[in-house]
Amino acid sequence: MNADGIIHDLFVKWGEKYGPVYRMNSFHSVFIAVHCPEATKTILMSPKYLKDPLVYKRLFNLFGKRFMGNGLITATDHDVWYRQRRIMDPAFSSTYLRGLMGTFNEMSERLMDHLGEIAGTKTPVIMHDLVNCVTLDVICKVAFGVDLNFLKQNNSSFQHAVELCLKGMVFDIRYPFFALHPKNWKTVQQIKDAVELLRKTGEKWIQNRKTAIENGENVPNDILTQILKTAEEENVNSAKDQEQMLDNFVTFFIAGQETTANQLSFAIMELGRHPEIYKRAKAEVDEILGTKRDISYDDLGKFTYLSQVLKETLRLYPTAPGTSRWIHEDIVINGLKIPAGCSVTFSSYVSQRMETYFKDPMKFDPERFDVNAPKPYYTYYPFALGPRICLGQVFSQMEAKVVLAKLLQRYEFSLVPGQSFDIKDTGTLRPKSGVICHIKHCS
Repeated sequence: MNADGIIHDLFVKWGEKYGPVYRMNSFHSVFIAVHCPEATKTILMSPKYLKDPLVYKRLFNLFGKRFMGNGLITATDHDVWYRQRRIMDPAFSSTYLRGLMGTFNEMSERLMDHLGEIAGTKTPVIMHDLVNCVTLDVICKVAFGVDLNFLKQNNSSFQHAVELCLKGMVFDIRYPFFALHPKNWKTVQQIKDAVELLRKTGEKWIQNRKTAIENGENVPNDILTQILKTAEEENVNSAKDQEQMLDNFVTFFIAGQETTANQLSFAIMELGRHPEIYKRAKAEVDEILGTKRDISYDDLGKFTYLSQVLKETLRLYPTAPGTSRWIHEDIVINGLKIPAGCSVTFSSYVSQRMETYFKDPMKFDPERFDVNAPKPYYTYYPFALGPRICLGQVFSQMEAKVVLAKLLQRYEFSLVPGQSFDIKDTGTLRPKSGVICHIKHCS
């Protein structure tokens, strides 16, 4: 990591060298790395194996400031997690998600308009920065009814705070002595201030909505309103519950925004590298959409090849590359007895890049996800598996399809010659170069 390397590539090498089960020590802690499909199925699909508290409780605070707390991602107690999930589920039902298409279209159109101002000028654009603005706008609008239009903001303190928190997560988890070095104290304070800004913003937005509901005002039928309604029905109103609501406010922005932006960036990068895949994806979009601007919910199901492109993107570049579970009882994995009281880690990055499970794994090939292709057996899980599978999986892929389809429909893009295709390891994965493209109108 000090040499700017990708730690996940090291795990792939170790997986190939040591096999599907091997042990790592980190000071006094023991981690069992596993890429055995049967063990993946057994452990991740069962609610009895809880998230590893050694890892996820590190995100409760960030350098002493409450960060993700006991939110949906970090809650290790099954009952605490299940109660929150029950409150959140109605806001992510298929019926509700259908109603978000207008917002997905609106925010994507802003990006198209912005690119329209650039097209023809031969000015290269950093696509990652632009799609990052769009996904952040989408989360703000569909989840909390706030329209900030980050494409028009040059230096947003809120956007900067999200970025700082993402960096802080990596520093805090991977470098246990980071905060002890005086040279890092300024950075640590900036990260703590960023966490405070996010939580204060969340507190303000939530309180404003509660007040509006109490006053009988018309409020947007967004995710926050859905959550507040369900919380009221569940009689969830204590100070502790309010803190958990703020935990999930932070979780939405940290887990639900940059990951989609990174997936879109990698997809754009690979389409730029593979003209034949680009042409096929564009032909499908043109056939389905023609000249119409708004994409309907029914259109999304017709984007067969585009879906394959997005799935293959997540195979090579899983933006949340792994998860871990706590083994509370003795278990046998691949013939090896694993004692109780240790952590088992699962890396989708490792299993999805191994020749054992995917032929020619470094080749970008959307055909792997053709309806007639053999399905990967518990080796492809970019959104995790089982009861703790990502709640926002469908939301994320709907958003990604709308943005990418509109981009293919309206513009031609080509990568700037000589740019790097390396990965930047920031906890999530993003293109190191940001994906720099030339944009022009489709003829």
